[in-house]
Amino acid sequence: MLTWLQRDSLDFPPLNTALREPNGLLAAGGDLRPERLIRAYRHGCFPWFQDGQPLLWWSPDPRTVLFPEQLHVSRSLAKVLRQQCYRVSFDQAFAEVIRACAAPRSYATETWITSPMQDAYIELHARGIAHSVEVWRDNELVGGLYGLAMGQLFFGESMFSRADNASKVGFATLVKHLHAWGFVLIDCQMPTEHLISLGAQTITRAEFSDFLSLYLDQPSQADWVA
Repeated sequence: MLTWLQRDSLDFPPLNTALREPNGLLAAGGDLRPERLIRAYRHGCFPWFQDGQPLLWWSPDPRTVLFPEQLHVSRSLAKVLRQQCYRVSFDQAFAEVIRACAAPRSYATETWITSPMQDAYIELHARGIAHSVEVWRDNELVGGLYGLAMGQLFFGESMFSRADNASKVGFATLVKHLHAWGFVLIDCQMPTEHLISLGAQTITRAEFSDFLSLYLDQPSQADWVA
């Protein structure tokens, strides 16, 4: 049975109560205040819903993740990185990145990154928890991604690309920095061909929960400003 969250409570149901169909649907309701979002990620779930739906919370099994040391850089991507066609920055245009991620795509006109979602993650960015990666061609923003950094874990949310390989360049650059900063895992949530091509794999929900227990409160060497 699907659990409905109470607005005055930040508690989430146990992960093993998530539905098998649809895979990982854990709870509905609640709100997007920062305290609830932080609690959700610490609990191993994330919000994902469309306009007109109730707020839905998910914890899929298996979970798609990428271990930074296992990043796969293809020959073509390595060539693009060497050519330095793009400039990559961190936390320079968070609002622009999340809005670009929410924009219509060629394969979809609807988005789960609703206006309330954008506002909620912009607030998390203001609190130093959510971060963005920007990919620039000259002074034009042509790609990027955003997510949450907590302890030695990074929770990826969405990415966009307006130029060839722009999002891959941003992601590969981020992963290399996360590895250097001591991060042990990147949560990719759901599998896509794009992520699998970069080295993402699946682990069980129980294994993912173990990573949360071990690394959520461990310090990292992250320096997003630099």
